[in-house]
Amino acid sequence: MLSGGRSNAATSIRLSAGPLRNRAGLLKKPYKSSPLSEQERVLTLPMLLLLCITFAAFVGFYLLLSVVPLYTERAGGGSAGAGMATAALMLSTVVVQLRMPQLIRLAGYRVVLVAGLLLLGLPALMYIIAPNVLTVLVITLVRGAGFGILTVTFFALVVELAPSERRGEAIGLLGVAITLPGIFGNALGLWIADQVGFGLVFLLGGSIPLLAFGLAQGLRNVESPHQNEENSVAGFLSGFSRPRLLRICLLFASSTVAFGVVFTFLPLAASRTAPFSAAIALLLVGLMNTLCRWWAGRYCDRHAPIHLLSPALLIAAFGMAALSYPGWVLLAGAVLFGSGLGLLQSTTLTMIMNRVDKAEYGLGSTLWNVAYDTGIGLGAFGLGLLIPVMGFDVVFYLCSALLASALLLVYADRSTERSA
Repeated sequence: MLSGGRSNAATSIRLSAGPLRNRAGLLKKPYKSSPLSEQERVLTLPMLLLLCITFAAFVGFYLLLSVVPLYTERAGGGSAGAGMATAALMLSTVVVQLRMPQLIRLAGYRVVLVAGLLLLGLPALMYIIAPNVLTVLVITLVRGAGFGILTVTFFALVVELAPSERRGEAIGLLGVAITLPGIFGNALGLWIADQVGFGLVFLLGGSIPLLAFGLAQGLRNVESPHQNEENSVAGFLSGFSRPRLLRICLLFASSTVAFGVVFTFLPLAASRTAPFSAAIALLLVGLMNTLCRWWAGRYCDRHAPIHLLSPALLIAAFGMAALSYPGWVLLAGAVLFGSGLGLLQSTTLTMIMNRVDKAEYGLGSTLWNVAYDTGIGLGAFGLGLLIPVMGFDVVFYLCSALLASALLLVYADRSTERSA
């Protein structure tokens, strides 16, 4: 299933000058508006196991996503400490992600899944006994390593398990399993910390990913990718140096910079009074992210994914600017930003996976996840340093401008692919 060489279909599309090749040079396969064949199932047993494991892991992740920065701030770290907590999570995540294509080939999917679940879950149980901010950051670094393992493995596995004609839909379903916990996880974590205390949040955030430990055993028969003499998997730097992949990664990173600012600093900037609270706003971001991520995946199986990029960036940009206002404007901004983010997530991942070979799915997943997590870390830490000087509103506007400027990358991608 995973051994080397380009597929015959990919080769014929590349060599053909007939109708199978998109004349604008934007697509690797024909896209039809008619309904897709249902003969190849998406929801096989391995796929269902993967979705359940993903859901459990991200419940634990999202419960602590905004709670740990808040805990760090109250432990004496201030807003800078809150930003450092998110940056530490993303730093170790990215460092581990850079080695994931090799780790997956050496150890296999099941082994790396188990390791990721353990590293994400067990350290979270130690937050409550952390004596100072430095200890919190060390624990967060360890959890980030587990998160980095899981994210790359999840996205590489879903592409391996899905029929090629329904890849976008499978990516959308995985997106639902990831973002559905975000609908209630962020808000629930903040509510439990406020009403009951941090201890219960840390207990839940650590134990729930461990519940998926047994499910990972069901993936023992899934093969792992390997190299052969005809087609070796490119290293990370080699993959990132390809312009057609780099453009999509940079475009996607503009949205994750904004997302890092939103989930780290919106709880500190917005009111805590319902219904116009940060918790409700984050809940709306998660809800719209989930719905739009699923819809975008299905769209990308039927139409050219690039058509979604510009509308998604504009929607997210307007939403980010609106988050700096109180009341109903705040909630409208959350709806818009979550929608734009969801569209961008499924669309950019589909485009990247369409631009790599079958033996490079691990590389494609790594590139996308590095763009995701590097952007979050830069948003939380880099822009977090500007907040004491400029204030929350100005930083939110800067994120909006960054999203709008990414439209230049869409134009560059269209022009380059059309002339290729």
